[in-house]
Amino acid sequence: QVQLVESGGGLVQAGGSLRLSCAATGRTFSSYTMGWFRQTPGKEREFVAATTWNSGNTNYADSVRGRFTISRDNLKNTVYLQMNGLKPEDTAVFYCAARPGTYLYSSPRNYDYWGQGALVTVSS
Repeated sequence: QVQLVESGGGLVQAGGSLRLSCAATGRTFSSYTMGWFRQTPGKEREFVAATTWNSGNTNYADSVRGRFTISRDNLKNTVYLQMNGLKPEDTAVFYCAARPGTYLYSSPRNYDYWGQGALVTVSS
């Protein structure tokens, strides 16, 4: 059974940095796509970034490109989201997601497995 566990959320001032981690277990993820999404109350879940486990190809939402970096550690089966230059509008619950295949989907409907979420709060 696939399990995704996020960690690394917290409170940070605007302009600061945080790194989220997503530990993945229950499968061999070499042919999986991993994504990060975020959600605020009353809004739909929003794409942030995605990467393919085998090749490391990446895709980013325009709102975070140049500030956030998605990466993975194959030995640790962990995906990271390094967030720099954080803004108050980045405040959200961040979710890790996974799906079989190597296409960098940006819609949450294309992902099969989800973590429990990690709250990121950016103060102004």
